[in-house]
This record gives sequence, C-alpha cells and structure tokens, in this order.
Amino acid sequence: MSYDQLKLENQICFPLYAASRLIIRAYQEDLDKMGITYPQYLVLMVLWEHDELTVNEIAEKLILNTNTVTPLLKRMEAQQILTREPSKIDQRKVIVKLTESGNKLQTEAAEIPFKLLNKLNITMNEAELAEAMDLKKRLYELIQVLETVEKK
Repeated sequence: MSYDQLKLENQICFPLYAASRLIIRAYQEDLDKMGITYPQYLVLMVLWEHDELTVNEIAEKLILNTNTVTPLLKRMEAQQILTREPSKIDQRKVIVKLTESGNKLQTEAAEIPFKLLNKLNITMNEAELAEAMDLKKRLYELIQVLETVEKK
C-alpha cells in the first residue's frame, strides 16, 4: 500500500502552519519592543476595532476557546493594557476594555504590517496585491468550512 497521503509535501496543513509560524517570527522583534506577544497583538487588534467586548466575543473573533483567551487577558490586565470588569447587565459576563496604555499601543502597532513587508522585501504591484487579497479571501473561506465541520 502507498502512503503518499502522509508525505509532508502532500499536506495543505503544513505550508499553512509553517507560513503562520514564520510570519509570527518576523513580527517578533517589533512586538518585543512593544512588550507584547503575538496572541496579545491579536487581542489588541480586536479591541482597537471594537472596544468593550466580552471575553466570549473576543474568543469568537479570534477563533479560540475562552479558556485560552482568559489567561491571556489576565496577563494583559497585569500589564495594565486592558481592564476586565463584570457586566452591569449580566454579572456572568466579563467586559474587556482597553486602558489608555492599550490605546497608545495602537500608534506604535500601526507601522508593524509595513515593517513586515519591508523585512520580507515585498513590494507588490496591483496584480500581486490582487493575488494576495484573493489568497486572504480563500483562506477565510477555508476557515468557514473548517468551523462548520468542527461544529458538527
């Protein structure tokens, strides 16, 4: 019996995993300067877009479990980047809000995507930019399919 389906080169998951890991590594120097980790950067991006979210809403947007997000938020609260408070409407929910320090990090973070492109020496013409946007769209479509399968 042939086991070609088990060759690393035949996997879709491996190049996705490797690309993700290498992109995160490329971000690391800038994130270290800000004193945050990549998962914290993701939380911040969600909160810069929609401040005052529940823990569940943050977990949902990041496609993570709340038991993964909660310790992350606790560390960020200890760093005084955000606050966590019980909801006034529903005490079972915890509302997460950025502090002034958390909001200030947005200015510093705004340059990170451009720095990444420069680090990777990437300049994109219109066609390449369209290809990148198509790749992003297709990855989100794959995420939706995988989420649907997971919920079954």
